[in-house]
Amino acid sequence: MNIFVGSLPFSLKESELKEYFEEYGEVASVKIISDKFSGRSKGFGFIEMPDEEKAKKAIEELNGAEIDGRAIVVNKAEERKEGERRGGFSGGNRGGGGYNKGGGSGGYNRGGGNDRKSGGGNSDYKSSY
Repeated sequence: MNIFVGSLPFSLKESELKEYFEEYGEVASVKIISDKFSGRSKGFGFIEMPDEEKAKKAIEELNGAEIDGRAIVVNKAEERKEGERRGGFSGGNRGGGGYNKGGGSGGYNRGGGNDRKSGGGNSDYKSSY
């Protein structure tokens, strides 16, 4: 079973996290997620335990447990569905924005388009680049 662990202290090492879960059974892998630029922990990670019953017991007993003054969150990790995106700037229905050639009005749900009827506020903008 793959287990999500959140609200981790930023100084916690994977080996230390593994020790908490090994009290409940075999731990196949431990991964604390870190920022790809700074290398600093993002405060969450994943534990893989091959025995589902022992993993459920670990989730039940460690969820809300305190590590270095922080109450951690522990639950079963849900698999991402095909094409699912999380976090970041996925765009969504927010209109254009920035330096668009030919239009786009930016902001939230303001439309955006290349003709004046659809609210393309920047359609006459000419870049000096």
